[in-house]
Amino acid sequence: MQSFSNKPAQSIYSPRGCTLLHVEELTPQEKLFRFVLDDGSALGHQPGQFVQLSIAGLTEAPISIAGSPTRGPQFELAVRNVGTLTGALHQLQVGAKVGIRGPFGRPFDLAALQGKHLVLIAGGCGLAPLRSLIQYCEDRPQEFASVQIIYGARTSHCLLFKEELKAWQNSPHLSCCYTVDQAVPDCDHDTPYDGEQGLITDLFEHLFERCIFTAENSCAVIVGPPAMYRPVIEELRRYGFTAPRQIMLSLERKMRCGIGKCGHCTIEHLYCCTDGPVFWLEEVETLRGAL
Repeated sequence: MQSFSNKPAQSIYSPRGCTLLHVEELTPQEKLFRFVLDDGSALGHQPGQFVQLSIAGLTEAPISIAGSPTRGPQFELAVRNVGTLTGALHQLQVGAKVGIRGPFGRPFDLAALQGKHLVLIAGGCGLAPLRSLIQYCEDRPQEFASVQIIYGARTSHCLLFKEELKAWQNSPHLSCCYTVDQAVPDCDHDTPYDGEQGLITDLFEHLFERCIFTAENSCAVIVGPPAMYRPVIEELRRYGFTAPRQIMLSLERKMRCGIGKCGHCTIEHLYCCTDGPVFWLEEVETLRGAL
């Protein structure tokens, strides 16, 4: 597996200056931010990792990286406005300066995914960290047998990366299907939603029972809200995903300090920020609070 890091390991623990290059509204609550390190270097991340972002005068917060390292030195973060720091971030204009520490955490196991049929499953804002892997697969299609994206959101105006979802559906290297729990008729500045409606697990019938491929030589990757994990895992097992190291998931939701010191993200003996955030299912399934 290729390493994208080009800097000494110790530098990830000190904030590095970054400049905001681009801001894009994804939904009324989420925005996509594109940054570049002021020293001109690449961030050096791998899909599935996160950074600690800080704004002068405020605290810092862990944020999953939403873009692939295959796309150059710039990097992207998709951020929901939920607190003081993220609220301040949402007010920044192009040219603003922030601090970045990292990248941190255990990434998606690209070596284990090579040559496999991939089922990449995201719920809600879980599409943001999974996007780093999707872009990697799109840029390195020769490394995977096939790539299927399954995405579900609560309502039609909560869908992230709407234009990219359409592009993934038409990509020669990816397949994509998505659904919403509820189609909202009066979406601000959106065209009426005319796609699938229902639970994300409803899409599995289309994927497996129509014989797009079987679970043999396949791996699934899941990123989403806690309530989604067990129903999706049960559905995957019903379709044959029962072998060891066949289901991978991210538990980044509980992180705070990013370096295993505050204890906020502990799951029994594991720290999500240092032992994860990416785990194989068998590593966490029996641990209290993991799923």
